[in-house]
Amino acid sequence: MQHLDHERLVFLALGESEADNGESTHLDTCEPCRHEIATLRHVAGLGAGTQDLRDLPDPPEHVWQGIVAEIRAAEELPSIAEQRRATSAVERAAPPVEVLTGGPSSTAGVKKGPFLARVPRWAATVGTAVAAAVLGVVGTLAVLNVTGTGPEPEPQREVLASAPLSAYGSTPPEANGEARVFDNGRLHLHVANLPDVSGYYEVWLINPGTMEMFSVGVLGGADDELLPLPPNVDLEAYSVVDVSAEAYDNNTAHSGDSLLRGTLTG
Repeated sequence: MQHLDHERLVFLALGESEADNGESTHLDTCEPCRHEIATLRHVAGLGAGTQDLRDLPDPPEHVWQGIVAEIRAAEELPSIAEQRRATSAVERAAPPVEVLTGGPSSTAGVKKGPFLARVPRWAATVGTAVAAAVLGVVGTLAVLNVTGTGPEPEPQREVLASAPLSAYGSTPPEANGEARVFDNGRLHLHVANLPDVSGYYEVWLINPGTMEMFSVGVLGGADDELLPLPPNVDLEAYSVVDVSAEAYDNNTAHSGDSLLRGTLTG
């Protein structure tokens, strides 16, 4: 049986034209074509049902800032080309993998001459991966100077400004933290004993003279967070670090519920 063309089924599913007598008869008797046109009509219905969703609100600013932070963090990782060069170097340094074994015709009490059997390709690949992992661990230990030998760790970043963070408003007094601005344009937050909230924690910089503010980013579940600051931010003007409790209400403004605050000093 010859089925209807897919393009013709698309037109019928979209209602662009009506099926003629021969097509209607074919659809009544052909299960594959009937199933395909039903699927196409379902997809067309889904598309029509999303027409009202074109005017969705813009995502909050901290979402874009989080994306920028992830991109910057990824830029600091070794490139794929560097990883491939390291793997190739391991493969070149590794000697051929061979196994000494008895001949396949060995019998009890009689030992035939040995022969060399090469390890299968997958086994050699596993060996290379293990060697690369070992080299990676050794390299990490060297960077961290765990063994007490090798290169010294990188010097710590210079702190341009810092602020102790204290409980604000009705926040329990045991809540506290510290903010530090590094010379690479990152804001390091360390927090402790924050009260549980139904939403999330957001970090702000506030100008105490005008009370203008902007969001720096969102705190995750850890006690420490490293957030990127906007380029050329004026820390003398926007000197107050604020940690607020925010709700998942798609409102990008400050909730007014501040948990911690502190003033940056150089």
